[in-house]
Amino acid sequence: MMLRVLYLLTLCSVFPLVVSATPLPFPEQGPALRIQGSNTIGAALGPALVKGLMEQQGLKAVHNEPASRPNEQRLVGTSPQGKRVLIEIAAHGSSTGFAALKNAEADLAAASRPIKDRELVDLEPLGDLKSPGAEQVIAIDGLAIILHPYNPLQVLSTEQLAKIFSGEISTWEALGGRGGQIRLYARDDQSGTYDTFKELVLSRRGKTLDSAAKRFESSEQLSDAVSHDPQGIGFIGLPYVRQAKAVAISDGDSQAMLPQSSLIATEDYPLSRRLFFYLPPTNTNPWAEVLVDFAQSAQGQAIVAANGFIAQQIKAITVQPRAPMPADYQAIAREAQRLSVNFRFEEGSASLDNKARQDLARVVAYISRHDKRDKRVTLVGFGDAKNDPQRADLLSKLRAMAVRRELVKSGVVLRDIRGFGAQMPVAANTVDEGRIKNRRVEVWVY
Repeated sequence: MMLRVLYLLTLCSVFPLVVSATPLPFPEQGPALRIQGSNTIGAALGPALVKGLMEQQGLKAVHNEPASRPNEQRLVGTSPQGKRVLIEIAAHGSSTGFAALKNAEADLAAASRPIKDRELVDLEPLGDLKSPGAEQVIAIDGLAIILHPYNPLQVLSTEQLAKIFSGEISTWEALGGRGGQIRLYARDDQSGTYDTFKELVLSRRGKTLDSAAKRFESSEQLSDAVSHDPQGIGFIGLPYVRQAKAVAISDGDSQAMLPQSSLIATEDYPLSRRLFFYLPPTNTNPWAEVLVDFAQSAQGQAIVAANGFIAQQIKAITVQPRAPMPADYQAIAREAQRLSVNFRFEEGSASLDNKARQDLARVVAYISRHDKRDKRVTLVGFGDAKNDPQRADLLSKLRAMAVRRELVKSGVVLRDIRGFGAQMPVAANTVDEGRIKNRRVEVWVY
């Protein structure tokens, strides 16, 4: 399956918006596909991808029908032979998707956070859900911290956020603002958005969410509530900022960053996250398999972008040199452009993670399409802080060399490989998650 996905990615990168149409069977009864999990995905992105696939399969008059419960959708289309085809989507939170796989109530799980170890163990009878074919990153999102539009605050640190949402900081005046008591808005316990916020902000500082926080299953309702409350603060997926105001976020020694597309695409933004489809290796539903391929294709990624998330298509970004950057890094930025991807590694390993393996095909396709195979690419490695700075420099260059080995297999001849050690962190080095995020390799093209 993974080889087919990589082939599709390369093909679609060279021929944008062209997807191979694999005829799918139409079931005699019941839904053709059942998806459960993340509300962030299931509210709009999942249905849009499903609609795109159904139309690509030749179904006509694809539309939503009322479902029996809130945050559930039924997409219905008609085959050329007049057969009714139904796909069901239930969006009650990432945890519910893995539970539904276990109970054989879903063919595909949508998640706005990685699968947890205990879920991985629970689902072992379905195969390894961390394998490259099973764990599919379909989009990048950034958790936006939102305030009322008239709140004057512009920047918050992840440390301040932990104290705010745990109730330790309870007034806007304590943050240098105004407005009196802070009112908290949060997603519900089933939500991958909440799990991500808890992991990135609360748990790493030993905090828990204040019981006074108002909880929401719906992202849209949470955002609208904050935008109408001058004392409110909440966290939400990027497409759901709506009428609220997003603030810049810093983590440790990183610079403060707004949830901008370029910073989220490279996952430099402190609260960036990946959105997943999980396809069990034992899956026997061809609709689930083809939807995963469709979501990874150029056509699927265009739907991702149209729904406000960050697509994984590779772009070249101009980076302005500025004083905090090392002089050698500024020299690269003056001559080259950075690609909108970072290569990251499995925890405790020098092996590329699942997203990085998929990104290799995208990067190679970009390099080939723009005639940059021959000494037009520089890899820049970074790492987390070590007691010995020279060791940090060496490790950062070794990571870049690991990416080089993979690119060389596709005929790419590198211009240069650089290691900048622990300089320019994008996350705090005081916790494992931050250190992992700082261990990254950038791609620059001339």
